[in-house]
Amino acid sequence: MRETAFAERLIAWQRIHGRHDLPWQVRDPYRVWLSEIMLQQTQVASVLAYYARFLQSFPTVAALAAASQDEVLALWSGLGYYSRARNLHRAARMVVDDFNGVFPTTRSEIERLPGVGRSTAAAIAAFAFGQREAILDGNVKRVLTRVFGIEGHPGDKPVENRLWTLAESLLPPADMTAYTQGLMDLGATVCLRAKPKCADCPMTVECVARLEERQAELPTRKPKKAQPVRHVMMLLAVWRGQVLLQRRPNHGIWGGLLSLPECADSQEAEAWLMRHGEGDLLPSWPELTHVFTHFRLVITPQPILLSRLSPAVSQQADANWLPIDQAIAAGVPTPVGKLLGQWLAGVN
Repeated sequence: MRETAFAERLIAWQRIHGRHDLPWQVRDPYRVWLSEIMLQQTQVASVLAYYARFLQSFPTVAALAAASQDEVLALWSGLGYYSRARNLHRAARMVVDDFNGVFPTTRSEIERLPGVGRSTAAAIAAFAFGQREAILDGNVKRVLTRVFGIEGHPGDKPVENRLWTLAESLLPPADMTAYTQGLMDLGATVCLRAKPKCADCPMTVECVARLEERQAELPTRKPKKAQPVRHVMMLLAVWRGQVLLQRRPNHGIWGGLLSLPECADSQEAEAWLMRHGEGDLLPSWPELTHVFTHFRLVITPQPILLSRLSPAVSQQADANWLPIDQAIAAGVPTPVGKLLGQWLAGVN
């Protein structure tokens, strides 16, 4: 396929069959940037409600920069990959402090922002400023490997470099918004990972994967490894109708969120109770499994009903005692929110 033909067909297809009603399809770089960060490893359908709530609370980059991290994480709770929220907050402050509150306009400048890589910066530059920049997210890699028959796992550096060179060679001289949106739309709605809709694709006549019936083989998958399993006991420690939450470190899973205290087993839970006061270890609840990208977390919920709280414990800096309904809304990890909801349902 001629490189110019690819862009021409894609732009023409997008104008008729692409998505045109997404709320971030605007020229405002702040809104474009917010959507691109939220859409990293997350489906459009999941992002829509979060995007609307985020804009309602933080309508400008200055408003986001002025917010506390707790406010940002609370609105992000449930969307996952919480480092994105922390980086979003840091980047907003960087725009205010280093760019005088004006969103940077070039890919290289945008790429300086925390949490923004080459492809994301290129997408923002293309959508917000019409700049001629190549994107290469997961959907685009799938489209290019199939249409042009590129073998090898796209995550391997030599293959990725080849895809970047190809992506740059395909750029049209104009219509960058339609072209970039077309790439995203084609990967998201037609060139699907499973059961691609080849009959609806503007590249179907010359697509190598379709002609060779290799849609299931391309892109080449990374060899699978057994997914590790981690076990943890979470303590639902309740005292006078309030539950104990502790701030997690900024690094690691659920970084910066409020979460339940953790221990290894019931013996450690008993020792925890002895240190923190007096009360009863109630029967543990059924295990709850939460799946991350690289491992599975098996949670054993352990309710603890405290009758007396050690004065020293109540004054600890990381001790956050909140009514359970407030704790659910405080920006907690999804499985913690489920556990608190179960407790609340049982109480009520």
